Amino acid sequence: MAYTQILIAGFGGQGVLFAGKVLAYKGLEEDKQISWLPSYGPEMRGGTANCSVIISDTPVGSPIVSEPDILIAMNLPSLDKYENSVVSGGKVFIDSFLIDRKITRTDIEAHYVPATKIAREMGLPTLANMVLLGKVIDKTGAVSKEGLKEALAKTVSAKHPELLEANLKAIQAGMEYEE
Repeated sequence: MAYTQILIAGFGGQGVLFAGKVLAYKGLEEDKQISWLPSYGPEMRGGTANCSVIISDTPVGSPIVSEPDILIAMNLPSLDKYENSVVSGGKVFIDSFLIDRKITRTDIEAHYVPATKIAREMGLPTLANMVLLGKVIDKTGAVSKEGLKEALAKTVSAKHPELLEANLKAIQAGMEYEE
């Protein structure tokens, strides 16, 4: 029985909510029970943003993720705020291009991915979220690698179909990144 709680956190404009939505749609396509709960400050871009995603084999009782199994930290304030809430044995994925510190805990697994740098070098500067998501999918099995294109097709705006391939490239780059 799988019950995975994921918290994605960063600044508004980093694609935190979109990354969560992709995970949620992918889970739905795998016939999982899903909860997707976005949260953001009143400032939107530049303010705080986080997204709770639960992917489960059984019904989800509450959408609140207070003790994540997986934390994706896209900025230092998010890592500072949520590192201690990760369950023992959990995993933390850090944009090491924007966050220059290591985790302080020894009972969780950390993955340092310079996602912003990778995205910029690919000419996709706004897709650091997808680079990190690729590493999460690769290292956790929260959702399968197969069928990502279909899940993305449901989340990428119909107004910008060209972004489908860009998002797929960014996810692939995250999966292939060697730490």
